Order: sequence, then C-alpha cells, then structure tokens
Amino acid sequence: MAKIKLSVFIVLTLFLVIGGCFLGYAQKSYVPSEVTKVVFLGTGTPNPDPGHSGNSVAVVVNDTPYIVDFGPGLIRKAAALSPRYGGKIKGLSIEKITRAFLTHLHSDHTTGYPDLIFTPWVMGRDEPLEVYGPEGIKSMTKHILEAYKEDIRVRLYGLEPANNRGWRVNAHEIKEGIIYKDTNVTVEAFLVEHGSWPEAYGFKFTTPDRTIAISGDTRPCKNLLEKCKVVDILVHEVYSQEKLKERTPFWQKYHPQFHTSSIELAEIANQVKPGLLILYHQLYWGISDEELVKEITGKYNGMVVSAKDLDVF
Repeated sequence: MAKIKLSVFIVLTLFLVIGGCFLGYAQKSYVPSEVTKVVFLGTGTPNPDPGHSGNSVAVVVNDTPYIVDFGPGLIRKAAALSPRYGGKIKGLSIEKITRAFLTHLHSDHTTGYPDLIFTPWVMGRDEPLEVYGPEGIKSMTKHILEAYKEDIRVRLYGLEPANNRGWRVNAHEIKEGIIYKDTNVTVEAFLVEHGSWPEAYGFKFTTPDRTIAISGDTRPCKNLLEKCKVVDILVHEVYSQEKLKERTPFWQKYHPQFHTSSIELAEIANQVKPGLLILYHQLYWGISDEELVKEITGKYNGMVVSAKDLDVF
C-alpha cells in the first residue's frame, strides 16, 4: 500500500511539473513577509475623493522606505503609520524617507512632491532626497526648490535648528533597466503605455524575499506582461468595465487609451500569475470595492484585493 501511495505521489508531481511546462508559469502563492511590506499611502485618482489620498505606495524593506509616486497627502498618511503618531511601521518615520521613484509626471502623482522634499527635512532628515523619474523630473525639482527658496532661507538662517542637507534633492532621469540597487532592493524600471505620455514607467522591486511589480498608470501593454511574470505581488491600476458603459462617448474613448479595465486586468493576471493581485488607482464610478473585485474574479481565480489607504501587505 505504501508503494502504491508513493507511486501516485510521484505521478501527480510529474503531472504538475510537466503540466506547468505546457501551461506556462505556475500560480505563485502569497505569504505575508516580516522583511518586506507594501504600504498604500494613497490609492486615489485626480478626483478629490476625501476617502482616497493621492496615488502613492511605499515598499518598506528592513525598516527602510522606498516611495513610489508623490500624490497629495502621502506624508501625513506615512506619519499615521509611524511610531511617532501611534503606528507600528518604523520604516515610515518621516525623517527616514530618502529614496523615491516616480512613474510619470501627471499632477495626481506629483502634487505631493514639495511635501516629500520639505516635511522630512523639517522632521530631521539629514541627507539629500534621491529621486528617480522620467525626463522632466530634474526641471520639476529645480522649479520646486526655486519656489520654496524663501522657506529654505528662513529655516537655515532664522531661529530654527535646520540642517543644510535634508532639503536638497538629487534628481535622476531614468531609462529602462536597473535604476537603483542597495542591500535591500534592486529596482527595475520598465516603460508602459499611458495614453499620450511619451514616458511612463512601471517599477519592479526585488527584495531579499519578494518580487513586487507596480504598474503605474497604463493601458495593457506587452512590456508590462514581460516584466511582471510570476511576481509575488502585482500592484495594478484599474477601472470598472461595467461602469465605463455608462460614461459619455468622450470618456469611453479616453479611458482605454490611458488605463486598464477590470476585464483586461483579469487577462493580464491570467498571463503573469502573481501570488497576489492588488488593485489601486481605482476608478469606481459608483461601485464598491467588492463589486470591482468581482468583475475581475469572474475571469480570474487568483487572489485579488482592492487596496484602501493605509492598507499594509
């Protein structure tokens, strides 16, 4: 009997391995990590929804934060999760924010940029902020620092005990490929297709125990499929396919050029097979998170969650 059971086990194992070879990449399973956390500082869109701050995600590895996108409200949302304000994520202590990555220059992803520069400095950051983004990030940085030159002057030469390093920014204009690496993460940038934007990026983070892909704003595109195969976590934007039908003809034409529908995202997930699919930058148009997830799970049977501000995975 034992020999029969062993034979059955071997046959099933071979079937799964061979089947995986024919079917492509196997579905990864998701297990929470003590080393790597994905934190949603804002899941919103350009619409000023009070329940969803501007788009921003933090990847926190060994208590070191890496920020992706700078939507309005990100610093206060980070503070809410930091020990100073009753939270439990040491890596989101505001003065520790020193590395940031920008997918593209749309205002809903960048209007929190001055806050990202100056508030951590006020809170004690004592080194320049390193920022990585598309062409134009250097010019944007230069103009922000120029706009706030009086604030910088008064803090440096007035009565406040401000240091002369934390307000500075080293802005790096990126191309596809590995753009950043340290002992915690390797960050790869890949081009995505976001309507008429000439440069928009997604990012792939490889940590000691996780691979995490963040789509940025994009319609379905081949490059994203190639770069996101079998990641542990895929963070992806989405709009409701069902509610798009109720939009005006103008918006029905616009959204498919700039963004990804729930049905399209299900097709993407079926191909790349992430351990966990997390929705953000959601365009609900009146439906709930549960209904949005249901649009996807009708075509995809993997793990799917719709992120809310301050969610931690």
